Amino acid sequence: MRRAPRIRRARPPRDRPQVVAHRGSSHDTPEHTLAAYVKALDEGAEALECDVRLTADGHLVCVHDRDLRRTASTPGLVSTMNLAELDELDFASWKNPWAELDDESPTTDPERGRVLTLRRLLETVADYDRHVEMAIETKHPTRYGGLVERRLVDTLGDFGWDRAGSPARVMSFSLNAMNRVKKLAPDLDVVMLVDKAHHWPVLRPVVGDDWIIGPGVEELRDHPGLGRHLVKAGREIHVWTVNTAEDLQVCLDLGVTAVISDRPAYMLDLLGA
Repeated sequence: MRRAPRIRRARPPRDRPQVVAHRGSSHDTPEHTLAAYVKALDEGAEALECDVRLTADGHLVCVHDRDLRRTASTPGLVSTMNLAELDELDFASWKNPWAELDDESPTTDPERGRVLTLRRLLETVADYDRHVEMAIETKHPTRYGGLVERRLVDTLGDFGWDRAGSPARVMSFSLNAMNRVKKLAPDLDVVMLVDKAHHWPVLRPVVGDDWIIGPGVEELRDHPGLGRHLVKAGREIHVWTVNTAEDLQVCLDLGVTAVISDRPAYMLDLLGA
């Protein structure tokens, strides 16, 4: 069932970068849980970032790692499990394993610590009482290949967000993934993530002129020439993962348009927002 489209308002001119919550407010709250995203929204995050993987029964879920050892204490692979199986797991306790022994630990809603589907997250954003954008990263390599992007674009289409004016943008380190998105939804914004500074000269001739570029802040700090080249080329720049005042200053000096942070409230405070 398609929701009535909610088209993005035109972005107002910014004198500072947009603050994007990386996996939610993940510095203090378990990443990719509904609790982390609700906290980020409460803190004023202007956009939410998530990673998506496809389950064995075709659902997009917000999980970074291909296996579940780190966040759900199980050796299972996301791609080989059904959503119902993932829904039985606890994706929150790893962040504070001693919470049950801490009398001062806040009471949490178990539902907000379960696996989060992309659809549930998009519904949360669509129904929120202010404009919020989405930055969705597709993870590769994966056994499902291009089916991930196809399912993603189909899901965005259910919200009317697969066209110009969408509040969603799609990111990946995979050039093939970004090309698939542009073929499926030509008017969606895409962000070509750059892991290493020396990858940019290879990518530069093959990425679209209107693509956003997403370098890591460590590469910008350690290889200043990368930022200079991107600015000289007139590229819009979205930077990950910006958690300190020093890293934010690197971004401000370059005039980047978005910073992706585990600490959205801290970034907003530093920016005086």
